[in-house]
Amino acid sequence: MSADAGQQVDLLVGGMTCTSCAARIEKKLNRMPGVEASVNYATEKANVFVPAGTSIDDAIKTIEATGYTAALPAPVTVAPTAVDPELAALRQRLLISAALTVPVAVLSMIPVLQFPNWQWLALTLAAPVAIWGAWPFHRAAWVNARHGAATMDTLVSVGVLAALGWSLYALFFGTAGMAGMTMSFTFSATPGSGTSEIYLEVASAVTVFILAGRYAEARAKRNSGAALAALLELGAKETTLLRDGVESRISTALLVVGDQFVVRPGEKVATDGVIVDGSSAIDASLLTGESVPIEVGPGDSVVGATLNSGGRLVVQATQVGADTELAHIGRLVEQAQTGKAEVQRLADRVSGVFVPIVILLALATLAGWLLVGAGAAMAFTAAVATLIIACPCALGLATPTALLVGTGRGAQLGILIKGPQVLESTRRVDTIVLDKTGTVTTGRMTLSSVDARECGSEDDLLGLAGAAESGSEHPIARAITAGAVSRLGAVRASSEFLSEQGLGVQALVDGRLVLVGRPVWLIERWNLVVPIEMQAVMGTAEALGKTAVMVAWDGQVRGVLTVADTVKPTSAAAIARFRALGLTPMLVTGDNLAAAQSVASLVGITDVTAGVLPADKARAIASLQAQGHVVAMVGDGVNDAVALATADLGIAMGSGTDVAIEASDLTLMRSDLLAAADAIRLARRTLKTIKANLFWAFAYNVAAIPLAMAGLLNPLIAGAAMALSSIFVVTNSLRLRGFRAQPA
Repeated sequence: MSADAGQQVDLLVGGMTCTSCAARIEKKLNRMPGVEASVNYATEKANVFVPAGTSIDDAIKTIEATGYTAALPAPVTVAPTAVDPELAALRQRLLISAALTVPVAVLSMIPVLQFPNWQWLALTLAAPVAIWGAWPFHRAAWVNARHGAATMDTLVSVGVLAALGWSLYALFFGTAGMAGMTMSFTFSATPGSGTSEIYLEVASAVTVFILAGRYAEARAKRNSGAALAALLELGAKETTLLRDGVESRISTALLVVGDQFVVRPGEKVATDGVIVDGSSAIDASLLTGESVPIEVGPGDSVVGATLNSGGRLVVQATQVGADTELAHIGRLVEQAQTGKAEVQRLADRVSGVFVPIVILLALATLAGWLLVGAGAAMAFTAAVATLIIACPCALGLATPTALLVGTGRGAQLGILIKGPQVLESTRRVDTIVLDKTGTVTTGRMTLSSVDARECGSEDDLLGLAGAAESGSEHPIARAITAGAVSRLGAVRASSEFLSEQGLGVQALVDGRLVLVGRPVWLIERWNLVVPIEMQAVMGTAEALGKTAVMVAWDGQVRGVLTVADTVKPTSAAAIARFRALGLTPMLVTGDNLAAAQSVASLVGITDVTAGVLPADKARAIASLQAQGHVVAMVGDGVNDAVALATADLGIAMGSGTDVAIEASDLTLMRSDLLAAADAIRLARRTLKTIKANLFWAFAYNVAAIPLAMAGLLNPLIAGAAMALSSIFVVTNSLRLRGFRAQPA
């Protein structure tokens, strides 16, 4: 999106206590001309598109005018501090309130302990809880009331103050304050005289239960984001700067592009860069989930936060700060966590109208019981229970907490889920289309076979061919040279190198003119005769999808070398897992049919489409979609970008191009198809958790409100049930932290 059109920003929102708050802020922001906003209660963030001509400050002022705070967040590379002052204050309030409430509850529920005038001690202990302990609810309810709104805090505040107010009236103006007054606990509301009953245990215990629920929510939300925080903490804090041959320790934050820094064995790479000196093995498991260290040397790129497990490296910084791969991952995860799935939008709409409806239901309950002559105590108890049990906290937490945990856990495993809408796609996918080169295969040519029948020695044939090809950068030439080095230890010196693009190369090696190239080049350019046996070897290799070249010297063709793009070791196992997930794998590639079928047979794919252009890949996916299939596409190149965008679910290999990654819905930080299977499993598990949370949250409210209105629930039990419903939802979501990638 161009700057002329506007800008997309995330704002930290303070003061929200439930999804009704988020719904109010979202509604206010979306009323601003051209502004599009989505407010997430669990992440406490507002994702806002501000059009040109409107400033971010305008959006912040709108949020503040609604009764909340807003600010631009700190850079994503800064992890949260270990101590959360808000969480600590909430814990202190909870502990003090609980200590005061226990004796009130015990005295109120056990008649044998009710000594003369016990009710006045109960009032002394309960009043601070109902006023100071519940102050966050009262304050939020007042702020909302000033803006003509009602939220969950309104329900709690009204319920607690009503219980306290009734008790004060009964104590000072009724018979409840008389010496010798006794009362007992019942699970349901019972008919009785209003002025002889006090509800101090309800006012204090409900406050404690809801404070406990809110504390559990706050801790769960913090734990939900722990995976992302841990990921961002992976970066090195200090590094060794190398300038003019002098080493000095500095903070990583001080590095600039172009600086050279030293990475010793056991140290983390400070930032993204290119190796200028040294060789080692880089362990990227903490960042990508890839368990096998990668051998690197001069000219190779390295990513910040990976671990140097071998020799000393000198690295030149190419990306620092917010431009690094680690920061990019953090932004992708945060964007996913801030978004909303369709199921969450439904829950938000329900929560937005829920509170006013509950208040009306509570008033109807009060009036109904009074009209049937059940007495003021019965009517009051049922009405307060209705107010308290209906708080829609669990409903609002159902989706975002699961999304927080799922996306954070995915980031730890090298799986980046770009948004909540992706989850629904993974559930419905039935076909997975795979690119070949770089996805199923390594994308790197390697020496496959050496046929030296006219030479007599495979080492001589490979040695001379490797020396001749050492002057070329062509993938086939590099594969032959690498094969010679691997087999012989080194290649001989060559001179007078010449290359004819697409045909072959020539060079002098040990005084011999060595030719390596296609048969047609040797025949037409050099007038050589190719033996029939060698033509058969060439034909067999090409039928298997390999590339074959001939080697000649001294006017005679001496042998055939074949190179091939090798299949990744885990590809066959990944295809089997796709089938186990109910997906039909297909191979769609621009390579020739023989090469495609050869690879497909090795990994267990039966449906192959070969020789297609990039646009044809997208058309092939569109054709499958027209037949009613929901299609996932896995690719890594620029030529896969259109197909990734066309597919219902685009999965990009992290080793691929930026274009492919931007066009995808899921990004795999390691180039392994098993990670794609794990990504689909994780996304489906997250969606399943969301749906389970929503079911229990809806079921709780649907079942509990009628019970409360019918007078079958004591307000104290209602408060406990409401708090437990929220705790259930967040703990169910936290189970996603135990998700594990399946071993190969």
